[in-house]
Amino acid sequence: MKKSKPSFLGKKYLYTLILLFVFTITFIPSHSFAQDPTGAKTGTLADIDTSAVKTLDTISKAKDSSTAKLAEHISQLASTVHSIGDADGHNKIAINIMWTLIAGFLVMFMQAGFAMVETGFTQKKNVAHTMLMNFLIYAIGMLGFWIVGFAIMFGGSLNPATLGGAPGVSSHEVIIHLFGKDFGIAGTAAYFLNSKVYDVGVFTLFLFQMVFMDTTATIPTGSMAERWTLKSFIVYGFFISMFVYPLYGNWVWGGGWLSALGTNFGLGHGHVDFAGSSVVHMVGGVAALAGAIVIGPRYGKYGKDGSVKTIPGHNIPMAIIGTFILAFGWFGFNPGSTLAGGDLRISIVAVNTMLASAAGAIAALFYMYIKGGKADPGMVANGMLAGLVAITAPCAFVTATSAVIIGAISGILVILVYNFVDTKLKIDDPVGAFAVHGANGAWGVLALGLFADGSYGDGWNGISGTVKGLFYGDYKQFIAQCIGTITCFVFVFVVMYVFFKLLNKVIPLRTKEADEIAGLDIPETGVLGYVD
Repeated sequence: MKKSKPSFLGKKYLYTLILLFVFTITFIPSHSFAQDPTGAKTGTLADIDTSAVKTLDTISKAKDSSTAKLAEHISQLASTVHSIGDADGHNKIAINIMWTLIAGFLVMFMQAGFAMVETGFTQKKNVAHTMLMNFLIYAIGMLGFWIVGFAIMFGGSLNPATLGGAPGVSSHEVIIHLFGKDFGIAGTAAYFLNSKVYDVGVFTLFLFQMVFMDTTATIPTGSMAERWTLKSFIVYGFFISMFVYPLYGNWVWGGGWLSALGTNFGLGHGHVDFAGSSVVHMVGGVAALAGAIVIGPRYGKYGKDGSVKTIPGHNIPMAIIGTFILAFGWFGFNPGSTLAGGDLRISIVAVNTMLASAAGAIAALFYMYIKGGKADPGMVANGMLAGLVAITAPCAFVTATSAVIIGAISGILVILVYNFVDTKLKIDDPVGAFAVHGANGAWGVLALGLFADGSYGDGWNGISGTVKGLFYGDYKQFIAQCIGTITCFVFVFVVMYVFFKLLNKVIPLRTKEADEIAGLDIPETGVLGYVD
């Protein structure tokens, strides 16, 4: 069939419409809007307070120079400045609160990473059980911290300046007087987040610190996996979130005695831990070690002749993905600990965190090659996690080069400690929880005492001047770090070891042998993680 060509008349109408459109957009006036494509002019005084703009405009145009009018203008100006200051302060705190909450949301997501790492490194028959422990600790820990943990940890100093403060709830600390000095032991305000602390800043701090606490509480789920009864686990969850973590946390972050080693004894800035190498990771790692000792090794792990049997994890890809999630969440963990979106040190913290994690992974890889082994994905992942744990305390105080050194050492340390605990001490820790979190948590706070370069931390713990480590001229800071590390290990290990021993007499820690051999999914949860 022959196609018909468009008529000349049709083309004429088309051309006419095009010309009319061009003429319209070119010559007919249209409304004009203020534009700022670069953003340089966006955000002015008018965006803070319109009444302030009117007042300033009135004063600038005033022609009456009499004394009375001048006094009136000055009064108006003072009121305007105060109004602008209030608005600016409100915006500053709003930025800090939003930053801290978003960082807290990232840390909360780390719980998924822990669940995947620990489940991937354990056996297929215990998937539902291991996942459930990691899930439950979030809910259990949150309620325990809400009931009393937050009050013990921060009830003596609930006045975070970066979050706007909380009038009337500071200075509620239990004090012991020794050697002519005050030793803060525990806070006493904010139980159940009661009406006396009904404050946006306090609630922001609660959320951020609660997710940190949950990180601590979930660590022993890895070291005691595949043989821990859920009933005893629930009791443990409340105990560590209500008492153990908050007490040590108070001593370091809540105005307690370790933070006062500088003001009381001249030991640097006291025990310094920026984001929790000791407060979070070492507490969890040492608790994991105590629990693994008390509960004993999995059946078949160690032979009567002293041989060590490797019990491989069932899903390495799951563990690797979990490691990536944890590394991602660490951007909330470390940079978020500024509690201030306006503290531009955030960028230093974030980059140091990345570098240390990379150095930890590569150092672990190279160490395995040097020792004649193969590239074990689990150990490479643990090397990255070890680097993250170690840099958590010093991340804001060290250079990029120091961050790489700290991370590289941690990548080797995690393998050495894991092998020592597993083969020499015969302590069964399925995921290497103590090696990753306990040993490298200790290394992290000690590294701060060595590598802090004096570029940050003026006023930290009430001490003027920046934080400097041994390599930069302040050996006393290293002493403070050693005291805090030793205190953490002794306090947490003794308390948790005794707790697990006593709990075992009331509610058995360990499942029945037959259940452990068959798998804990059905006996403990009633469902299979995988339905074959």
